[in-house]
Amino acid sequence: MEEDEYACVNRAQLKIKDNSGIKKKKKKKASKETEKAIENEVKQQIKQQQASTETKTKAELAFLKMQEKMKKQRIQQKAEMTHKQRVEKFNQHLDSLTEHFDIPKVSWTK
Repeated sequence: MEEDEYACVNRAQLKIKDNSGIKKKKKKKASKETEKAIENEVKQQIKQQQASTETKTKAELAFLKMQEKMKKQRIQQKAEMTHKQRVEKFNQHLDSLTEHFDIPKVSWTK
């Protein structure tokens, strides 16, 4: 009877799992042709950007010039005052505001 119960059991030796049998796929390096194609695309984009700056109208050029001027003006205004002076000016501004703008206390313990 015992032999009948175990007739379907596999009696072969158990195999231990091992990573040495598994082959991992290696990443392929990009070929030189694709690298050259990418470089050519970048160069074309740079050329297009340069060409677009040459075909700007007078109004567009004036607008860009004014933007640069305003940007320089803002930088100069920020550079005039030190951080300490800006903090003092901000504190004076806060002192001049009415109590209506004060932040109410949230804690009920005090």
